[in-house]
Amino acid sequence: MTELVDRVASYEHELGEVEARLADPGVFDDRSRYADLARRHKELERIVACGRALRERVGDLAAAKEMAAETDGDDRLAMVAEADEAEADVARLTAELRVLLLPPDPNDHRDVIVEIRGAEGGEEANLFAGDLFAMYKVFAAERGWTLEVLGAEESALGGFSTITFRVAGDGVWTRLKHEAGPHRVQRVPVTESQGRVHTSSATVTVLPEADEVDVDIDPNDLKIDVYRSSGPGGQSVNTTDSAVRITHLPTGLVVSMQDEKSQIQNKARALVVLRSRLLAAAQHAQAAEASDARRGQVGGGGRSEKIRTYNFKENRVTDHRIGLTLYKLDKILAGDLSEVSDALVMDEQQHRLVEGDASTGSP
Repeated sequence: MTELVDRVASYEHELGEVEARLADPGVFDDRSRYADLARRHKELERIVACGRALRERVGDLAAAKEMAAETDGDDRLAMVAEADEAEADVARLTAELRVLLLPPDPNDHRDVIVEIRGAEGGEEANLFAGDLFAMYKVFAAERGWTLEVLGAEESALGGFSTITFRVAGDGVWTRLKHEAGPHRVQRVPVTESQGRVHTSSATVTVLPEADEVDVDIDPNDLKIDVYRSSGPGGQSVNTTDSAVRITHLPTGLVVSMQDEKSQIQNKARALVVLRSRLLAAAQHAQAAEASDARRGQVGGGGRSEKIRTYNFKENRVTDHRIGLTLYKLDKILAGDLSEVSDALVMDEQQHRLVEGDASTGSP
């Protein structure tokens, strides 16, 4: 604990340096630099505030223990109670500070691109993909994030064979990266006439959004095809060739967009997704191909592979990675995902703390 408090002094010094840089008028001319400094300032403020609070409560604890040893009767009882309260605060603040001092995920400051696809189960899988999108849409709104649909292929009954959207806001990667993988649903499909429960699945891919400076795409590496947009069943929904399909020749990645009426807009959206896929591939250097990184998230989409199961009959949601089961499926699909999300974030933090202790030899 003393070591943690001592470390805060260096962050206090850095905070002062960052504040001085932010006050420099010349910084405003470099938007990227200003954004980096503002982001670091926010991180440092949280660390320093927590560290100062911890330092204060450590002092309070020492003082209360000293006074308890020097008094008796009701005064001593009061000091013991104050010491107990201070000790609880010290434990809580120590845990918070340890988490704040974890090395940040390099993608924590990024917005995300999310792709949901109906996998196994035919039209029922597409309907479930629509349910997942609706869940994330409400979850994003409740956290103050913005959500923009980049492209979608609607299915015959109103679901999505695929939908791609961008989510922007504070902490989107920290939260939504845990949604990546196969999601399994067990329910009676609307197409089932005999009331039998079917198991279907949809896959979710979450990519950190890449800026143009993050990924340099050579125009000569792109094959761009234009075609006429189509809706459910393949019928044409536009009389012009506004849909765009971009193939990145070195990797074989293909991105298609058709939602906008403008070919230019569809191309711009496709490039956003392509850059993000290429960034994700670069961040998974051990993967031989970009698609390997994607398969690491979505698997094959089969019923036997899953990160989470949604069982309608039991009103149950189970996240298999952390063994969390909640009997509130209706609320979760309505967007109340915070309890699941909080548990996943906490589990990741605890694993990182254990790994950090093991690497430093801490008990």
